[in-house]
Amino acid sequence: MQRLADMLDWINRIVGNAVMWCVLGMVLLQFMLVLARYVFGVASIFYSEGVLYLHAMIFMLGAGYTLLMQGHVRVDILYSRLSARGQALIDIFGHLALLGPSMLILLYWSWPMVRRSWAILEGPISVGGIPASFLLKSLVTAFCVLLLIQALSALIRDLIRLREGSDAA
Repeated sequence: MQRLADMLDWINRIVGNAVMWCVLGMVLLQFMLVLARYVFGVASIFYSEGVLYLHAMIFMLGAGYTLLMQGHVRVDILYSRLSARGQALIDIFGHLALLGPSMLILLYWSWPMVRRSWAILEGPISVGGIPASFLLKSLVTAFCVLLLIQALSALIRDLIRLREGSDAA
C-alpha cells in the first residue's frame, strides 16, 4: 500500500514541479505586458489571456501538489492536540466525506461542459485572444483528477497511520 501511495504522490510531484515553472512564466509575461503597455503603448489581448491561462494552470494543476505538501488551509483548533490515530481519523473523514465527494460531484457536473468545448474546439474568450478555451476548461477536469489522486494517496497513508497508531506513514 505504501508503494501505491508513493506512486500516486509521484504524479502530483511531477505536475507540481512543472507548475512551478508556470509561475515564472506568468510573472515574466505580466512584466512584458506592463512594459509593452506603459513604455511602448502596445497592448495585446492574446498575451493578457496568456497570463489568465497560466494563472488558472497554477491554481488548478497545483492543488494536488499543495495537498501533498500539506499546504492547504486547515482550521486547527483541536487537531494538533490529538494523537496520530485521532488525526488519522479526522483526515480519513475529510477525504471520504468531504474532499472525495465534492471532487466527484464537480467532475460529474463539469464533464459535459468540457466535452462540448472539445467537440467544437471552442475558441478564444475575447476577440484576439488565445483560440483554445477548451484547454482552459479542461483544467477543471485535471483539477478534480489530481486532487482525487492525492486524496487517495493521503487516505492510504492515513489508514496505515491508523493501523499502526503512529506517525510512520
